[in-house]
Amino acid sequence: MGNISEKIRYVGVNDLQKVIFEGMWPLPFGVSYNSYLVVDEKVALIDTAEAGFAREYMENIRREIGDRKVDYLVVNHMEPDHSSLISMIREAWPEVRIVGNAKTVPMIKGYHGISDNIHVVKEGDSISLGSSTLTFYMAPMVHWPETMVTYFNEEKTLFSGDAFGTFGALDGGITDSCCRLYGCTDVAENTFEAFREEMRRYYSNIVGKFGQTVQAALKKLSGLEISRICSTHGPVWENHAADVVSYYDRLSRYDADNGVCIVYASMYGNTAKAAKALASELEKRGIDYAVHNLCTENVSYAYRDVFKYNTLVVGAPTYNNDIFPPAYNFMYGVSARLVKNRNFAAFGSFTWAGASVKLLNEMASKLGFKLLSEGLSFPQAYSPEKCDMSALADRIMQERG
Repeated sequence: MGNISEKIRYVGVNDLQKVIFEGMWPLPFGVSYNSYLVVDEKVALIDTAEAGFAREYMENIRREIGDRKVDYLVVNHMEPDHSSLISMIREAWPEVRIVGNAKTVPMIKGYHGISDNIHVVKEGDSISLGSSTLTFYMAPMVHWPETMVTYFNEEKTLFSGDAFGTFGALDGGITDSCCRLYGCTDVAENTFEAFREEMRRYYSNIVGKFGQTVQAALKKLSGLEISRICSTHGPVWENHAADVVSYYDRLSRYDADNGVCIVYASMYGNTAKAAKALASELEKRGIDYAVHNLCTENVSYAYRDVFKYNTLVVGAPTYNNDIFPPAYNFMYGVSARLVKNRNFAAFGSFTWAGASVKLLNEMASKLGFKLLSEGLSFPQAYSPEKCDMSALADRIMQERG
């Protein structure tokens, strides 16, 4: 992997062992922990990596700079998958100056017990490496309060932390001109298309609720000419830097494609049958859709498609006079992500008293979603007569215009 440019070197690692990220999100294609060197008269290391990769990571750094020292360690983000090796860097180069903002300082002390030789920067501050200048911009709550980004002025390169990141390890290279999504058998026209779904899943799972602060950061950075984006996860974006910025803008505005995300949880199969009936009706009408079973599938993929489509339909039976817990938990997650501008419908079975549809509608209404119907609550076994998915599909079609 190595050189990105004469002065920018990649020293990150691929994680192909971890199957769950943050204890929650599946990693079918692995994940990368990206770290970079800017090499000039002085050397700056941008972020580190996860603790389990200490040896490989140090070998990567030594391969690029040999016996030279690291003069600065820039900490854009303190999440442990990018900061776990700060202590190791300090041990290897005791005089290294750690660069972070005021909110970073207590986190470094709390995680590593380090409080000395820290250079605190604020909005617009710069450091010189010789002929190279690094300038720092604060990006709080994208997605932690201490988050900042680093701009390499002379090469118009943004070291963006987790912003513009994606799940998926890198195969064949690091830049979007040559890398592939590791282990993916689908053939895409380009790297951006190959990573698009995993980028949306990463955004919806981790960054999703911070749309407003992402918008503020994008507005702040709009005055910079950005030719290259070096995120801490996923490819280095050169050919598709503008596409990635535009995509993040759209995701953070909760803009979505015409289509339907059908999400359901079923105890004995009746609500599942209704979900499949709706999918069949949408198929007949040529409406894009995705179906997710919350009882058998990690919710990660359902959140991804909530951010993809402008209509959400949720199915859940009534359970203890409430919403069946997998569907309730999903809706809580949608609410926590502050999703807006969606059409909504609910359906579900009950045996002696129906409550889930009414309660799902209440949750959706609190989010400002547009209710497409009063919902379809049906007793006991599913049948088309009890639960008219054809009419709901027509209503969804009508909403498309």
